[in-house]
Amino acid sequence: MDINSSTTILSPQDALVAIMIAEGTSHRGVTKIEFASIIKIVEHLPIFKDYNVARVKTIAETVFDIFEEEDGLDALFGLIKASLPEHLYETAYALACDVAAADGRLKEIELQLLREIRYELNIDRLHGAAIERGARARHLMV
Repeated sequence: MDINSSTTILSPQDALVAIMIAEGTSHRGVTKIEFASIIKIVEHLPIFKDYNVARVKTIAETVFDIFEEEDGLDALFGLIKASLPEHLYETAYALACDVAAADGRLKEIELQLLREIRYELNIDRLHGAAIERGARARHLMV
């Protein structure tokens, strides 16, 4: 996939995977727990019903390549917004929150990227807070 091509478009499912990979990458690399969470999400959520889970690795490599470029985060957001219908923006944010919460701790860099995702995808502050609260509740440990 040529990341410099203005015609590069991902499927909506690819865009959702890309946002999850980006969140996992925010703190120097996707942890095993975060990657396992992404795979579990792809294997179980209805939006990924006919999605080939093997594409996760390809999309991850694409995200890593984009992040190597200057202004990579802006390029990724442009690609995601071009590929993802607006009605799935909250879904994308929810999935990013789930990946961020998967290992039970949130680093400041992860929170910063979540703020940027919320801003770029124009997620209302109250809706964002509700989504974040749901992710936190799903990933609490006893």
